[in-house]
Amino acid sequence: MKENRQLILKDATIQTIQVGSEDYICITDIARLKNSDDPSGVIGNWMRNRNTIEYLGLWEYLHNANFKPTEFEGFRNQAGLNAFTLSPSKWIEATSAIGLICKSGRYGGTFAQSDIAMKFASWVSVEFELYLLKDYQRMKAEEQKALGWSVKRELAKLNYHIHTDAIKEHIVPEDIDSYHRSLIYANEADVLNVALFGMTAKEWREEHPEEKGNIRDYATINQLICLSNLENLNAVFINEEMPQSERLLKLNAIAQHQMQVLEEVQTRKILTK
Repeated sequence: MKENRQLILKDATIQTIQVGSEDYICITDIARLKNSDDPSGVIGNWMRNRNTIEYLGLWEYLHNANFKPTEFEGFRNQAGLNAFTLSPSKWIEATSAIGLICKSGRYGGTFAQSDIAMKFASWVSVEFELYLLKDYQRMKAEEQKALGWSVKRELAKLNYHIHTDAIKEHIVPEDIDSYHRSLIYANEADVLNVALFGMTAKEWREEHPEEKGNIRDYATINQLICLSNLENLNAVFINEEMPQSERLLKLNAIAQHQMQVLEEVQTRKILTK
């Protein structure tokens, strides 16, 4: 279980957690918007409803092999009666449900799997459901974008080894000490930096003294795609024993062309959405 980003619902923050691949949204935070004095009472009223019990039971049947159907049937038969009450913790304990999670402590509350949370928000207010759904979609889109960046960064790192192997084989003298060897590798890395970003790693650090990491950690997805291609091409040029000055000019021209193509493709995707 790990903490996730917060959602925004009508200027209020809604906690989320991630369990495996599933997102869980704090319905206590949602209920607090309805009744700040007794959010547990709001959830309790929701769980007294027969439609709620049937929905929770169906969700568990579809997602939980350990769900206890006998206990569920007992709750369903009682749902709607005046004397019937049910809390999230009682539901979880009796049926081995996984769609709801109860957390204690300062940032605790009842968390519901995202589908169930949307159902609860709809029960509280259709307006709440729409706001919650919109911000949840925003959060997932940002996660996918971050994942895409991470994959491209790892690809660039893998191609880095192809690049350094070519440097080791064709540029680094066999009897050179480790310090001067590292200078050669850094110099060749800066060939790519200058070709793509227009500056060396040192120049970037001097311009961004407050930033952590290096110039490549702040690259866009398109720049990382281009960087991955440049590393492969530079390895080929090094194997062909092309002079560094010639490689730099060639790589810069390729970088400009590829970035233009990638940005045009991205623009077309935006316009056709």
